[in-house]
Parts: sequence; C-alpha cells; structure tokens
Amino acid sequence: MAPMNLSLGLFPSEPPGRIVELTRLAESLGFACVWIGDSQMIWREAYVVLGAAGLTTSRITLATGVTNPITRDPTVVAAAMATLHELSGGRTRLGIGLGDSSVETLRKEPARLGFMEQAVLEIRALVAGETVVHHDSGSSVHLTYARAGTQIPTYLAVSGPRVHRLAGKIADGAIVLVGTDPRFLEASRREIERGAADAGRDLRRDGFRVVCWTPCAIDEDGSAARAAVKAHVARVLKRELPFPLGPQEMETVRAIRGQYEYYEHMVVGTSHGEIVPDAMVEQFAVAGTPSEARQQLERLAATGLVDEIALIPHAPDPAHRERIIRHLGDILRSSA
Repeated sequence: MAPMNLSLGLFPSEPPGRIVELTRLAESLGFACVWIGDSQMIWREAYVVLGAAGLTTSRITLATGVTNPITRDPTVVAAAMATLHELSGGRTRLGIGLGDSSVETLRKEPARLGFMEQAVLEIRALVAGETVVHHDSGSSVHLTYARAGTQIPTYLAVSGPRVHRLAGKIADGAIVLVGTDPRFLEASRREIERGAADAGRDLRRDGFRVVCWTPCAIDEDGSAARAAVKAHVARVLKRELPFPLGPQEMETVRAIRGQYEYYEHMVVGTSHGEIVPDAMVEQFAVAGTPSEARQQLERLAATGLVDEIALIPHAPDPAHRERIIRHLGDILRSSA
C-alpha cells in the first residue's frame, strides 16, 4: 500500500464546539490538516472555529477551506491569518478561492482572476509585515502587529483552466476540485504546469503541492454512501473543468446548473444532487463500503499525481461524520 497523506475538510454545519471536537479527533488519528469551510450564510463562522481549534490542538495544521477576497477584504483575511498563525504557533495554511456559496448566496459575482492575483499578493505582503497599497482605497496600509518575514502557505482552489494556471503562477499549492479520475488529475496538472511555465517558475524547486479535494462517504450500504456525496459532486460539475466531458455527461451538467440552490450547497439529499448518476460519482468522489473506500484511496494515492488527499465527509445527518472520520483514520494508520 502506498503511504497516504490525508487531510480533512469540515463544513461548520454543526455547532462550533462540535467542529472543534472533530478537529481534535482528526489530530489524534494522524490527519495532516483540517480545512474549515467559509460560507457565512450557511455555515458557522470559519475563523472563530479555527481560533478555537488553534487553542485546543497542538500538531495539526489549520486552514481555511476556502475563504475568498469578495466577502472578506484582503486586509481582513491577512489580519485573520496572521492572528491564527500567532495563536497556533505557525500551524496555518490559507486556502482561498474566487468565491462560491459565500458569494452566490449574496447574489454577488466571484472574484476576477486579476483581482485574485492582486489579493493573494496583498495578503502575503501584509502577513510578512510589509506596507502595501490597498487595492480599493489606494491608501498605504500595514498590520501593526505582523511579524516581519512571516510566511503562510497559500493554496488556491482551482476548477477551471484559467484559475489552474494562476495557481501555477503565484500559489504555494492548489486545492484541486476536478474529481479523482487519473485522467482528470493529469489534465489539472498540465494546466498548473502551464501557468508555472508562463511565469518562468519551477514548481518542484518551489515545493508546490497539489491537494485533491474530494467528497467522501463510507457506509456498509455502498449505495447509500454514493448517494450521500452526490450533492457535492454536483457542485464540482457545476463549474468549468480543465477537460471536456461527453455529451451525456454534459446533459447532467446542464440539468445541475439549472437547478442548483446555494442555500442547499452540498447538502445531502438535495434535488440537484439526485441528478448525478452513480457512474459519475465513481469519477468524482471517494464513496462506498469501507473496503471500496480503502481501494479507491489506495488507487488515488498510487497515481503519484497528488501530494495530499483532502476528504470531506458527508452523511444524511452531519452528526454521523465522526464515523466516516474514524474509518478514514483506520485507513491512514494501516498505510503508514
């Protein structure tokens, strides 16, 4: 069995104390990182949860999964991350994207790529104690408490080809939302490398990391597990991808786009999720019985295309995510 580097994505759909408990559990089971979802209208506040987790854990890396520069000004993101970095003893990553449910529930538009690039550079400089020109006001701004030279790895969430290329140009890593099929991951990697080449950058030299972000459900009833991830798969299919889909798959995509409801974003059992056929679940998720999930993770780890697998547990009752996390912990220990 190939060694696995697993992390955990948690959406704060339960009370904050419970999310902190699950983060502590993930630390005890050997997960590398916990990524906390940031979507103010449908989940509890991400940075509050991350702060509480920072005080009650000691080893696990803590990250936004993911924040955005539209609902949060880049100066606010920089302040939050600098504070979390200090609080946790440097156990932080910044996961940032163009804006999904946090933006869509407000009927706002996701960030444009040019602004995203500017925002990442602004956040990085502020965290490092530098003075920058604020993108909006034009004022010179700095964080009075930032420690000079502080570096927080920035991971850009990517789906479409252009944002893949931006990650290759400016980020420390990519959170790849393109499925688990090796062909899809190869297409994703090509776009990242294209962006790096255009910028004259050597990703290997720079330690660039690819995180495969994938929904996960494990149940003795494999059909129930596959059903539990369909709403999340629908979210992946809704966005542009760096590879073409066939005519039948595109019919599914069009139906999802016509029905998608962001106040039911990745909620198990929603109508837009039920559109997804089982055949597509197999390409875009880790889902099935415990033995099936183990085999899927072993195949994914063995591809050599990703540095880390971020698993987002889904169950009809969010309280049942703990059982999935423990199953994953068993797989992680046996791969060590």
